[in-house]
Amino acid sequence: MAIATKDFRCVLYSLRDHVLTITLNRPDRRNALNPRAYAEIEAAFRAANDESEARVVIVTGADPAFCSGEDVKEMMTGEVRPASPAANTTGRPPTPAAMAALECEKPVIAAVNGSAVGWGMELALYADIRLASENAKFAELFVKRGLVADVGGFYRLPALVGPSKAAELLLTGNVIDAREALRIGLVSEVLPHADLMLFQTEDHREGVKSFLEKREPVFKGR
Repeated sequence: MAIATKDFRCVLYSLRDHVLTITLNRPDRRNALNPRAYAEIEAAFRAANDESEARVVIVTGADPAFCSGEDVKEMMTGEVRPASPAANTTGRPPTPAAMAALECEKPVIAAVNGSAVGWGMELALYADIRLASENAKFAELFVKRGLVADVGGFYRLPALVGPSKAAELLLTGNVIDAREALRIGLVSEVLPHADLMLFQTEDHREGVKSFLEKREPVFKGR
């Protein structure tokens, strides 16, 4: 499904002051993923990689969730094929959306504003840095649906939290909150929900710009 950014329905795509933001935008379904949403995520990351003005990519979700994984309601009607390819057990490659995120040459920050479960957690794992709202929750729910994780769970998760903790999360499907995610090294920082999207402030844009320009930031308190 070839989709141009102008045709996006499930994703918001915006570039401002060198910060490119990809926002999953199915809030009524807690940003659950159907085939079009997967295709738009892939297209968004491919487009982001080609944006010469973009210096960093932020992926987030429209409140109240980051991403609740596959759209179970559509899956039960047969309209959604489970997207996790079981890359480590079948030899099949990762999903195209996963490859697009992993192959993005820009730094990717996941701003996890709510539940990131199933493939939603995988998406957060594909980022270089994960920041979590105090409302965030994480779970590799695949085992509870008779599925297995994508490459995020099998490769990125053990590297972040260690093989034993990764195995626990993968084999139980347990839900953890933002503070536990911080404790085990899954996220870098937990912020008040209202402060998570700091990249909307002038000081945050200055912080990103100064980092990329390898200089000290000049903050103005706004």
